[in-house]
Amino acid sequence: MARLAQTAGLTDLQTEILATVRTFVDKEIVPYATELEHKDAFPDAIVDGMKQLGLFGLTIDEKYGGLGESLLTYALVVEEIARGWMSISGVINTHFIVAYLIDQHGTDDQKQRLLPQMATGDLRGAFSMSEPDCGSDVAAIKTRARPDGDEFVLTGQKMWLTNGARAGLVATLVRDELGAESVYRNMTTFLIEKEPGFGETRPGLTIPGKIDKMGYKGVETTEMILDDVRVPATAVLGGADGRGRGFYQMMDGIEVGRVNVAARGCGIAIRAFELAVAYAQQRRTFGKPIADHQAVAFTLAEMATKVEAAHLLMVNAARLKDSGARNDVEAGMAKLLASEYCAQVTQDSFRIHGGYGYSKEYEIERLMREAPFLLIGEGTSEIQKLIISRGLLREYRA
Repeated sequence: MARLAQTAGLTDLQTEILATVRTFVDKEIVPYATELEHKDAFPDAIVDGMKQLGLFGLTIDEKYGGLGESLLTYALVVEEIARGWMSISGVINTHFIVAYLIDQHGTDDQKQRLLPQMATGDLRGAFSMSEPDCGSDVAAIKTRARPDGDEFVLTGQKMWLTNGARAGLVATLVRDELGAESVYRNMTTFLIEKEPGFGETRPGLTIPGKIDKMGYKGVETTEMILDDVRVPATAVLGGADGRGRGFYQMMDGIEVGRVNVAARGCGIAIRAFELAVAYAQQRRTFGKPIADHQAVAFTLAEMATKVEAAHLLMVNAARLKDSGARNDVEAGMAKLLASEYCAQVTQDSFRIHGGYGYSKEYEIERLMREAPFLLIGEGTSEIQKLIISRGLLREYRA
């Protein structure tokens, strides 16, 4: 049989891209990931390497300087990168979502001005919906936009911005009181441009210090405080027609984001399995490798089956989105299964390692702290179940 998580029907170009990324991961990420993660150090050299490979522009159209590849290609690249170090995938994920939003919903001017800079990685994107009192309950957003002549004045506080400091562009969802009956039609997405860094990065916009996290280190996660931040009307995603469309634009971005999180879960699970199957053949107890003990062998079989199932669901969700079809249910299924299975496979690998799994010298210790993030990122498992059940009831209405 082939190794786990192989994808049928790829083009020669997709195969070549993935082979190049896999080599990059094995040489430039895996050997350095644990040390950088323990130091919570930003991986500058690795990011520079990704820029040279063109990964920041992987899905951006060729006319804007990107590679013009599909969501499937991107998801498979993320799977490879997360296999090396999940935080690295975070560096490009929110960037990818913002580029996707501009490509799908932006004005011609927004595309022509921003996408070429994003394709090179010189301009990096961040994505902002959550607030201190608002996660998946998007209707509870309090940050507001007030029209003032040809400008808008933004006030509020946002949370959990990956790349919040290093990003120069933040796609931000706020309340925009338009008098619509539905709260969701009173929301607008703004493309807020700022200087990279911490502190006040444009008048009224402050990025405090990074939030200290259990895992997902290296890449910064921040707050964003908006205190009467003035932005031009051209900052509305989609221009004048984009007002009141913010929620629907962001949900479109979240769908591709959930495919990305599923890919991350697959990548971590693959690495956890690789570590477990290697260790189980080296570690000996009672006169033989522990892989020869049925309890361990059965655990490896279950781990591999979970890896394969999660990968197939992720690939299916990506291909559906690429086809132009709605994939909210499939993306929710992929994210749900991949994140849950990732946590289970990682814990099984940890158990196979025994006491050594608790040591910071072993890679599995890092994976044990990274896997839980995927259970909440881009919506908790419970939110995914809500999305899935609503979609099923829509299709199977009595």
